[in-house]
Amino acid sequence: MESLVEVSDQEVRIDFALNCKCRANVRLRSLCATSPVAFKVQTSSPHKFMVNPPSGLIPPLSYGTFQIILKPQAQLPQAYPRSPSDRFLIKTAQFPSTPGPAHHPESVTVTSWFASRSANAPPTQDHKLKVAFVGPFLLRHAVGRGDYDAARNIIKRQKSILSQLPPTESESLLRVATELADPESMLNLLLESGLKIGARVEPDDARASRGWDALHAAAALDRTDEVVELVRTMRGCGSLDRGDREGKTPLHVAAEKGNIRCARVLVESGADKDARSRDGRTALHRAAANGDRPMVEMLMEMGADPTNPNDRGRLPIDVARDKGHSKVVEILERGEAVLMAARRGDSRHLESLLKTGATISHRDQYGLTALHAAAMKGHKDVVLMLIEFGLDLESPDNEGHSPLHLAVVGGSLDTVVALVIKGANINIKNNRSATPLYMATAMGHHDIAEFLITKGASSSL
Repeated sequence: MESLVEVSDQEVRIDFALNCKCRANVRLRSLCATSPVAFKVQTSSPHKFMVNPPSGLIPPLSYGTFQIILKPQAQLPQAYPRSPSDRFLIKTAQFPSTPGPAHHPESVTVTSWFASRSANAPPTQDHKLKVAFVGPFLLRHAVGRGDYDAARNIIKRQKSILSQLPPTESESLLRVATELADPESMLNLLLESGLKIGARVEPDDARASRGWDALHAAAALDRTDEVVELVRTMRGCGSLDRGDREGKTPLHVAAEKGNIRCARVLVESGADKDARSRDGRTALHRAAANGDRPMVEMLMEMGADPTNPNDRGRLPIDVARDKGHSKVVEILERGEAVLMAARRGDSRHLESLLKTGATISHRDQYGLTALHAAAMKGHKDVVLMLIEFGLDLESPDNEGHSPLHLAVVGGSLDTVVALVIKGANINIKNNRSATPLYMATAMGHHDIAEFLITKGASSSL
């Protein structure tokens, strides 16, 4: 049986601190094109952990996120980083109903549905997550007791933990290591893993010199939980897109540093995916320049526009080519390939692209998606395929045209019928307030106009 979801991580990594709530986000990607996927999360340690939400629905080929919360602990974990006893189980199953929001508002309904499934229903697919406790607090404790293996395994899971410590914490950690009875191996581990010594610039001074606020700094240091908290406290009273002295937003900084979890939190919280710094570069330009394939894929999946040029007229794909990042070039080209296959009506090639992870939400410089392109060319079968893969029926292009508007422009009655049957809004307006019926009448497509009228299109709009 093919997997219903893809889990962002196979291990939940929790940045531990005593007497504090500690959080980690887990992201689920639906691989099912035809129906929502229900999920339910269980833990082996309910006395220690909470899950929010504990269950929910993920629309077809979309995403869902839940948060794991460690309740405040008065004692250190018995073992770390890997916990021998803490586990999470994610149960998933196809949900036989109309697709709903990424997190169903009545999660109890999904939980009850799991409990009441008949014996003849298809089996659930289970995903197991292990737990690891990491972070500077535990690293310092491991160094202090001379536990080389624990320190090495924390660093292995958080490769940038040492290089991103503030100078005062770096020097303190170094002192702790030098006080060990046999410090050589521990010191070598810390220094070879990126511990910086001798730095004298205070973090606040460095931050001020760049024009950073707290959100810039948290994004740069890959402090995901801090980013989550700052975003929460800023709602309604601060901008996620404030630029520093170079015009870089926190998302630019996260993308430049390769901090994908922070970048994802910012995008999901409403940060502008296509914000431009003073030199015209977007987050996608920065990720492409670094050859950061996971970051580029994430930004593209979240709808970042790869057709935005910088101030020198260079696109992200141009920057990636200049740097020799062939894998990133391939990702960016595949978004364009989806559009080209849709325009040609090449359903076989298009299906192959989409099933191998090509970006379905790619837009050209006019804001056209693959669904717009296929609808305008009258490729009904491609239109139906793209709808199955989850493209939005009413997503507007730069002029406010929906795919139905462009199907009318193309003059294909079959394509118009297919879109309407699939639920397209027949009275939707473009930026000039023109409806599909108005356009059909103006362009002399009388068969389309008559069909729209029979389906209830308003002639007064």
